[in-house]
Amino acid sequence: MSEAVSALNGAIFQGFVTVEEVGLQGMITLRGDFGSARLSSAVKAATGLLPPSQRKINAQDDKAVAWMSPDELLILSPYDEAGSIAAKLAQALSAEHCLVQNVSDARAMFRLTGAPGTVREVLAKMAPVDLSPQAFVPGEFRRTRLAQVAGAIWFEDTTTAQVICFRSVAEYVFKLLCASAEEGGEVGFFT
Repeated sequence: MSEAVSALNGAIFQGFVTVEEVGLQGMITLRGDFGSARLSSAVKAATGLLPPSQRKINAQDDKAVAWMSPDELLILSPYDEAGSIAAKLAQALSAEHCLVQNVSDARAMFRLTGAPGTVREVLAKMAPVDLSPQAFVPGEFRRTRLAQVAGAIWFEDTTTAQVICFRSVAEYVFKLLCASAEEGGEVGFFT
């Protein structure tokens, strides 16, 4: 049996913002009726977290639940726990009309770290999102475009952001983030 590897094997870039591939990350897509008490209970039992409200992410320790659309959540967990969490959700929701899919190997995740405002600046160069500190605060989650591809972003705090994309475009997104974070490319709009 082959060993799982991340899309870019932990690639890292140091510019005015540090860009690093997070490595193997558990990710589960859950589609269903958010009005269902059973769905909410199943998510809480499997992750310890409740489903978030629209465009939010609930995170604690090594797990998170993100709002992706009116009927879709993205559950983040340690890579080696994603299979068992997906199985628990599927079992708990077997009487519901829903979809539970472990998508860990189909996605890539990056962490951006830098001085306050600089991470927003890197993302603002490629994503059509209002990234001002007033409009996009930690705990909010956005699906968007990263130049030519789909992605999702959120801020852990004022100096750290996470980016998710499809694994098939991970190298493109990494190079895009690196080019945006290149020393000398600072704009200073958010600082």
